[in-house]
Amino acid sequence: MRRVSRKLHQFLGPKSHETSFHYTDLLHHCKTTDCIKKTHAQIVIGCHEQDPFIAAKLIDRYAQLGGSNVEHARKVFDNLSERDVFCWNVVIKGYANMGPFVKALNVYDEMLSSGTTPNRYTYPFVLKACSAERDYIKGRIVHGHAVKCGLDFDLFVGNAIIAFYAKCQEIEAAKKVFDEMPNRDVVSWNSMMSGFITNGYVDDAVMLFYDMLRDDDIGFPDNATLVTVLPAFAEKADIHAGYWVHCYIVKTGMKLDPAVGCGLITLYSNCGYIAMARAVFDQISDRNVIVWSAIIRCYGMHGFAQEALGMFRQLVDSGLHPDDIVFLCLLSACSHAGMHEQGWDLFQTMETHGVVKGEAHYACIVDLFGRAGDLEKAVEFIQSMPIKPGKNVYGALLGACRIHKNLELAELAAEKLFVLDPNNAGRYVILAQMYEDEGRWQDAARLRKIIREKEIKKPIGYSSVELESSHIKFGVNDEAHPLTTQIFETLVSLDRIMGKEARTRCDAIL
Repeated sequence: MRRVSRKLHQFLGPKSHETSFHYTDLLHHCKTTDCIKKTHAQIVIGCHEQDPFIAAKLIDRYAQLGGSNVEHARKVFDNLSERDVFCWNVVIKGYANMGPFVKALNVYDEMLSSGTTPNRYTYPFVLKACSAERDYIKGRIVHGHAVKCGLDFDLFVGNAIIAFYAKCQEIEAAKKVFDEMPNRDVVSWNSMMSGFITNGYVDDAVMLFYDMLRDDDIGFPDNATLVTVLPAFAEKADIHAGYWVHCYIVKTGMKLDPAVGCGLITLYSNCGYIAMARAVFDQISDRNVIVWSAIIRCYGMHGFAQEALGMFRQLVDSGLHPDDIVFLCLLSACSHAGMHEQGWDLFQTMETHGVVKGEAHYACIVDLFGRAGDLEKAVEFIQSMPIKPGKNVYGALLGACRIHKNLELAELAAEKLFVLDPNNAGRYVILAQMYEDEGRWQDAARLRKIIREKEIKKPIGYSSVELESSHIKFGVNDEAHPLTTQIFETLVSLDRIMGKEARTRCDAIL
């Protein structure tokens, strides 16, 4: 038996002069579970399984492959008699990246109980797990631990804290951490901008981007910055910012990758610059399905349904597989263009492309039938759906009823929506307006009373004016602007001038 072990050691194990770097190099080149297990066997036979440096690398390689390999990593960790902070970190990192995320938090608690002091690499992984779990309370506690260790102002930790608060929708807390950071890098700015955008603070994200450009310590934005901020410019339809970003990419020689290219296509599309969107699309060499969906959406939203269908055919011919978003864009384009047969045919072919039909796709077909005036077929389609109709489906039906003045069917659709989407004031307002069109004032008043009693807030419409690289928003009877008095006085003055001009022209005609 000893002779067999000695032979195995000679065959698998390292020689005496080989160091731990030999094993870490072997692990570095392992791409499969089998390869890692073979190297693991060499480590065990060579009696190096207790080496913290080798063990940490072995744990990391197992964890990176995910799945059941994470538990293999945990077994290696549990088998260690002595664990340094590096070993604890790689286990926490494995769970934070691959899940289960709660186990990362459990290992962190075990680490504290063992008396091991976390370092600047521990907290980002733990906070990432807190974000994934949406565990705000635990994250606050971890933030407190970082403060006690004097690591809250560490750049690496600070960036993680910003990202954590932003993902937990605590944007004010994220901004407070950002403002108090003694040093910031481009990741700090990107994290804060991303937090603003994902939480709906688009204007703040744009202003922060301009602040970043004015910060001499940061230098120039990187690829991640542009990917982060382009959706904000697209939402605001800020064509000047789009031109700046596009020029910056060209002048710096930055590669127009799919992520940045998709952002530019969406921005140009939202601004109505279809030719520019197509030019950007043509410049992207490694197009993925997201880029294709962006250009298809561009054509569809501007009424060029045939062009959208043409791009779809090119997408299929390229060998890529369309996803649910591509079909959603196509169905919407066909519906708005009145191409009902083409839309229905596309809907029928979704399964052949391996795409599962979702509620939004069914809603598009209801909208397609509704715009065609075939409400009876729309109702039959809803009744035959294999999935339970949701608010999007009944919302499409209600909209069609509004167009074709079918109050009876609208009441049935609205009844469903008041249960499925009770806090959407638009549903109540549409039905109330239909009642008013029919002279049923009491029913209309009853619905508006329900809106007031339930305190259902309707999003207030507003206009936006660009002034000196910033956007000024104003709504009806808006008095929030500091120059409100002068603005209204100017409007009254303009009203008088226009009235006087109109009377002069009328007198001249008469």
